[in-house]
Amino acid sequence: MATFGIQGNDFVYEGNPIRILSGAIHYFRVVPEYWEDRLLKLKACGFNTVETYVAWNIHEPKEGQFNFKGIADVEKFVRLAGELGLHVIVRPSPYICAEWEFGGLPAWLLKDSNLRLRSYEELYLAKVDAYFDELLPRFKPLLCTNGGPIIAMQIENEYGSYGNDKKYLGYIRDGMKKRGMDVLLFTSDGPEDHMLQGGMVEGVLETVNFGSRAAEAFRKLREYQPEGPLMCMEFWNGWFDHWMEEHQSRPAADVADALEEMLAEGGSVNFYMFHGGTNFGFYNGANHIQRYEPTVNSYDYDTLLNESGEPTEKYWAVRKVLERYAELPEAKLPAPIPKRAYGEVRLEQTTGLFGQLDRLSSPVQRTSPEPMEKVGQAYGFILYSTHVTGPRSGMNLVLQEVRDRALVFANGKYVGTTERWNPVELPLEVPAEGLRLDVLVENMGRVNYGPLMRDAKGVTEGIRLGNQFLYDWTIRTLPLDNLDQLDFAAAAEASEGDLPSFYRGTFKVEEKADTFVRFDGWTKGVAFLNGVNLGRYWEVGPTRTLYVPAPLLREGENELIVFELHGTSAPVVQLTDKADLG
Repeated sequence: MATFGIQGNDFVYEGNPIRILSGAIHYFRVVPEYWEDRLLKLKACGFNTVETYVAWNIHEPKEGQFNFKGIADVEKFVRLAGELGLHVIVRPSPYICAEWEFGGLPAWLLKDSNLRLRSYEELYLAKVDAYFDELLPRFKPLLCTNGGPIIAMQIENEYGSYGNDKKYLGYIRDGMKKRGMDVLLFTSDGPEDHMLQGGMVEGVLETVNFGSRAAEAFRKLREYQPEGPLMCMEFWNGWFDHWMEEHQSRPAADVADALEEMLAEGGSVNFYMFHGGTNFGFYNGANHIQRYEPTVNSYDYDTLLNESGEPTEKYWAVRKVLERYAELPEAKLPAPIPKRAYGEVRLEQTTGLFGQLDRLSSPVQRTSPEPMEKVGQAYGFILYSTHVTGPRSGMNLVLQEVRDRALVFANGKYVGTTERWNPVELPLEVPAEGLRLDVLVENMGRVNYGPLMRDAKGVTEGIRLGNQFLYDWTIRTLPLDNLDQLDFAAAAEASEGDLPSFYRGTFKVEEKADTFVRFDGWTKGVAFLNGVNLGRYWEVGPTRTLYVPAPLLREGENELIVFELHGTSAPVVQLTDKADLG
C-alpha cells in the first residue's frame, strides 16, 4: 500500500513531495508486444509516470459485451508499467476526446434518439453505470492504496469545453468513489474562464491543458483554485493530422522552451503525447469546427517517439530540460526494433463488391434509408439500394445530410460522389423501365470534440430525386470486420474500372520486422493484413503510408487485402522501411 495525495501546493507520495513527470501512451494505439518497449523509452527519457485514457468503445463494442483482451487488456498495461517502476495516471472517463472515434463513446449510444450524451440524464447514466460496474473493479487492485501503480484518476474529460452540468460531474465522481476508486481524483480543462467554471467539481483537483504560455495558464488556474499543485495534464507538444490538410509539426526547441517555462513555474506535467501510436481500423475520430475534418490513421503526433516508436529530436531536447529539474537515470534505451523493406506485393486476385454482397451481409428492408446506428452497425460502410421508376429527366439526386462520403451507382454504373464537406446534387436520368439505385456510404470517423458529437453515420435525412423522397430501401451493413467469406476464385465477379473492389495478394516473410505499406497509384480505400484492419489510405494525403508493426506479420505467407473504392492504375503496393506522413 502507498499513499499519494496533496499537501499545500505539492503532490506527496509516501509523505515526500514529488513532481509528476508524465507522458501519455494509449495502450489501444500500440500493439501489446510493444508496450514494454514504449514504456522503457518513457522511463529512459526521465519520466516517472505514464498516463493513459480508457476508450469505452474498445471495451464495450456492443452493449453488454465486454472486451479486455489483446490490445484492450488495460490491466496488463497498467501492471507492466508498475513492474517497470512507473506510476500510472488513468483517465477512465466515459468520454476521452483523444482524436479517437466518437471521443471513446460507443456508437450504439446513438441508436436511441432520446439519449442525451454527457449529462445528468437517466438513459445515459444507466449506460455509464453498467460500463463502470465492469471497468472500475478491474482497477481496484491496481490502485496505489492497494499496492498497485495507479496514483490518480480523472473525472470526465475537458467537460468545461462541452457543458456545465455539475450534477452530472458529481454523479461521475461519486460513482467512482462508490466503486472503490480511493486515489486522488482530478479534472482537466483549458485555462479559460468558461471552461474552468463548467469543468470543475467540488472535492476534485483541477488541472489545465495547454501547449504554451504556462505562466499565463497557471495564473488563470490560481484564480479558480488558489491552493493545490499546478499541473498541465495535457502538454500539447505536437499535433495530429486531418485528411486533405498539411502534416502538422512543431519544432523541438519550441517544445523545450515551453517545458522549461512550465517547470520553472513549479508545475508538474503530462506530455500529450509521449508516444501517439496508430488509430488502427476505423477508430480515427474527426473534428467539426468550420467543416467536417476526419483524422488520419497515423497518430504520430510529431512527438517524442514517432509512430513506430523511434526517439525523435524532441525526445533528446526534452530530456535535456528534465535533467535541470530532476535527477535522471542513465538513458538506457531498448534495442532498436528493426524495420524492413519487403518490396513489391502484387494483388492479382480481385473481385467486385456488388458480387460479394451476400457473402458480406444480410439485407434488411426499411421504408427510409436509416443511419448505421439504427440497424446495429458501428463502423465501416453501409449500402442503400432501391428501384426508381421512370421515365424521369432533368432531375438531380439529393442525399440530405450524408455522413460522410457517398458513392452513387445507377444500374451498376458509377454516377458520382457527394461528400459531407462538399455536398453536390448528382444529375440522374431514369429510362422508362426505371433503374436500380445504389448508394454506398463510408463512415470516416465520428466527431470526437465539441457540440456536434451526436454524429450518426450513413444517410440521416433521406434521399430524394428532385423534391420527391424515395422510399422502400434495401440496406446492407458492411462493417468489413470479417473478410474470410470473400470469393476470389475465377468465377467471382471481376472488378470493373471504377467500381468498388477487393484486391488480394500474398507475400512471404522470413524474419519479421516493422514495415510500411505505400499505395502509390491507388485512390481511396482500406487495407487488411492477415485479417487485421490497418486503416485507410487516400491519395489526397497528407499521409502516404500505413504502419505495420512486426507482430502483425507471420513468418511465412502473409495475406494482404485492399478494398479500393475508385480503382487503381496497377494492383501493386510497396512494403517500405520508411514512413511517409506527408
